[in-house]
Amino acid sequence: MARGSSLRVGVAFAALMFSPLCFAQDDRPVVKDNELPADATASKSLPVLWIAGDSTVRNNSGEMRGWGDEIGALMDPKKIQVMNRAIGGRSSRTFYNEGRWEKMLAEMKKGDIVLVQFGHNDVGALDAPGKFRGSIKGLGEETQQVKKPDGSTETVHSYGWYLRQYAKSAKAKGTTVVLCSPVPHKKFDREGKFVPDWAEWRGWVKATAEAEGVEYLDLAEAVGKKYAAMPATEVEGFFADKGTHTNPEGAKFNAKCVVEGLGGVLGKYEVK
Repeated sequence: MARGSSLRVGVAFAALMFSPLCFAQDDRPVVKDNELPADATASKSLPVLWIAGDSTVRNNSGEMRGWGDEIGALMDPKKIQVMNRAIGGRSSRTFYNEGRWEKMLAEMKKGDIVLVQFGHNDVGALDAPGKFRGSIKGLGEETQQVKKPDGSTETVHSYGWYLRQYAKSAKAKGTTVVLCSPVPHKKFDREGKFVPDWAEWRGWVKATAEAEGVEYLDLAEAVGKKYAAMPATEVEGFFADKGTHTNPEGAKFNAKCVVEGLGGVLGKYEVK
């Protein structure tokens, strides 16, 4: 085999080995409801900022914190109530199927704001190796039947399909809906240059937002551009693990990016 061909094969193999989809078993934890404090009651007099997402949005595991945990400090509690309903280990599929979205939806009212960020757990397999939380990649209407441990069969939809359900139903309640691309991982090349990720997924989120007539926040880009302008060692200080979950400082940094990116939506509710 020619040297160039050998190199291409080696690069392709390395990419496969480090893809989240190649792992035989996804060991990332799934947070249980009894590990979280009880949800507060939504205000009927103030607008509510609802947040749906995964552990990069809400996280109280050791030193880990999500950006949704820190956004409340940036909002004026006399003007808006923050309800962070994100939960670790969820994907767009499982958050929807577990009834979490339905519960949120029942409490939403006209004038509320809804932020949705999924993707980190959608990347895995659809069945047991992925803890039955992966979604079909893309925006299509295709489905796949997956056998569950209890013998039942689940009809799994695409990432875009689940995002559409969130956007359509919340918009119908008279809320301002914002679909967010996932926050980026901490990843630098050998020269210390930040490596952007979520390219395909960002496109799917944007396309869904445009199709449904809701807001889009490219959080992967907003945070990623700032990471790229910083020394790798400084970005390193924002993370509590190898490169997915932020510590309190990293969560505050990401929360500020959310507020900056949604100035037109959240500006009047900021702490002055």
